Amino acid sequence: MAKPLDRTYECRSEMCLKMQEAGIPVKYHHPEVGASGQFEIEPKLGEMSRMADATMLVKYIVRNTAMKYGKTATFMPKPVYGEAGSGMHVHMLLLKDGEPVFSDDNGYAHLSKEAHWFMGGLLKHIASLCAITNPSTNSFKRLVPGFEAPVTVGYATSNRSAVIRIPAYAKSPTLRRFEIRNPDATCNPYFCYAALLMAGLDGIQNRIDPHENGWGPYDMNLYSLSDEEKAKLHHLPTSLDTALDALEADHEYLTRGGVFPEQLIKNYIAGKRKECVELAKIPHPAEFDRYYNA
Repeated sequence: MAKPLDRTYECRSEMCLKMQEAGIPVKYHHPEVGASGQFEIEPKLGEMSRMADATMLVKYIVRNTAMKYGKTATFMPKPVYGEAGSGMHVHMLLLKDGEPVFSDDNGYAHLSKEAHWFMGGLLKHIASLCAITNPSTNSFKRLVPGFEAPVTVGYATSNRSAVIRIPAYAKSPTLRRFEIRNPDATCNPYFCYAALLMAGLDGIQNRIDPHENGWGPYDMNLYSLSDEEKAKLHHLPTSLDTALDALEADHEYLTRGGVFPEQLIKNYIAGKRKECVELAKIPHPAEFDRYYNA
């Protein structure tokens, strides 16, 4: 989209310039498929802890720059009904002694066994991860079919309907990687990135092969499958309550080495359960439309 139709260009460009000034290099920015001024800014890759700091700073810069232009910015996963939601896709790669761990010209999508095992760990623990990567009740209104959001537990190349997408454009051995597409920006980035790393390392330690577990590769549009074929697939949780149930049952991989203390996880689950109960009590505007004259 070009000007004059792209009315967010100046605001978006200033956001990116301020990010650069703050030490956060930007790869690109552009309008996204949703309405109401939705756009995407993609920072360049960086070390995990530094990118968690950058995530917090990006949100601060975006909100304040939007205010300067007489607008407000939201990172809500699904702010507008019937439009594509806003995710926070996380690209991951590992280096060891400066050399790429995930690259192998003989592997599927040029990825190594370690990369596949890492993906296997993410997919094995994806339900419990959702409690951390998608920690709002609104998060699960984004994770529905038909809006470029993932709903299927699986991996594939250049496929937006699978939760793990391998970008075909990443051809350099040092940049070969994959992205996990379910997280959104309501998460605590420190918890989110650490949890993703712990799940992936669990996959490497236990050699969890995603293909052998029936998680792909799904090199087709999963939204267009028949209902019979869709029934064979594994799906992401459909509510925060369900994701919290999964985290309660599956979090041993997070506690290794004391990365996530057991008490922290218990407190986190208790806090989020309370949040779910409170929000469930609040009448929704759509309920008035549907039930007011019932």
